[in-house]
Amino acid sequence: MRDLRTHFFTDEGVVKAVDGVSFELGRGETLGIVGESGCGKSVTALSIMRLVPDPPGRIVGGSVSLNGRDVTACSEAEMRKIRGNTLAMIFQDPLTAMNPVFSIGSQVMEPIRAHARLSRKEAWPRAAEALRTVGIPQPEQRMKEYPHQFSGGMRQRAMIAMALAARDPAVLIADEPTTALDVTIQAQILGLMKRLQEERGSGIILITHDLGVVAQTAHRVMVMYAGKVVEHAATRKIFYEPLHPYTWGLLRSLPRLDQLPGSNLTSIPGSPPSLIDLPGGCSYHPRCPFVMARCLSEEPALEEKADGHLAACLLSRERFAAARRESSRAG
Repeated sequence: MRDLRTHFFTDEGVVKAVDGVSFELGRGETLGIVGESGCGKSVTALSIMRLVPDPPGRIVGGSVSLNGRDVTACSEAEMRKIRGNTLAMIFQDPLTAMNPVFSIGSQVMEPIRAHARLSRKEAWPRAAEALRTVGIPQPEQRMKEYPHQFSGGMRQRAMIAMALAARDPAVLIADEPTTALDVTIQAQILGLMKRLQEERGSGIILITHDLGVVAQTAHRVMVMYAGKVVEHAATRKIFYEPLHPYTWGLLRSLPRLDQLPGSNLTSIPGSPPSLIDLPGGCSYHPRCPFVMARCLSEEPALEEKADGHLAACLLSRERFAAARRESSRAG
């Protein structure tokens, strides 16, 4: 992805939901995208899939290259051949993403029939095998059931089966794949995605609020705030050597096992800004504990602060590390 920009044109103004996002993803690699609600994570995924509703949304700049082909320049007919084939997505809420009046089998067979040009009779055993692959017992029988007859974890598995049914996708986008699932089912879903990735070599874009899931599964992490990337590095560096105050704030807000009973949880003050009317300078400065005068007027560029570690902050690496240590002692 190169400098992708997706805007929504509303009566109130232009919402810059994705504003200059760039990254690369290789086969067998997992990229975690994190940030608060409204920061542009899901719109980034929908832009890759070319599923942003138009109107009011539109990709206004940048490119998304998949195996050398710019999908932003593809026609809708060409995109129908790509979606569910070389580019697949696990949507955030399978209950709303699935059609309630069609059986699970019909919906899993749909990408198989569309891309492999098979009849319903020919697609049936392949759909059953896809459900069996994701751990659904008695798939031939369960294919006749409807989404409301599946549990949350089973619906999520069926959604993964739909994403992988047609062929081995080059890129699999998982938008909050473990939302509202208990920890046991969450571990099973993450384990399933990891196993399928190892077997098929797909690159995975994992969108989540759960930093624990990111630590467990992602090779690299991209932190988004107000439609922009504010930090991007290897997972270990993000967790142990964050270089942006927002990333540090997200990590500090995690509950810790060594906290004293009755102690308050740490939170980031304030709220994310309106994407219609962003503050001048650094978008994070109204909430930043290390704000400087120049932050109010200068917009920081995303640049390499250390080897392979990108951050968009006017504080130098050394000054931020020192300020972070001082704040931790004061806290």
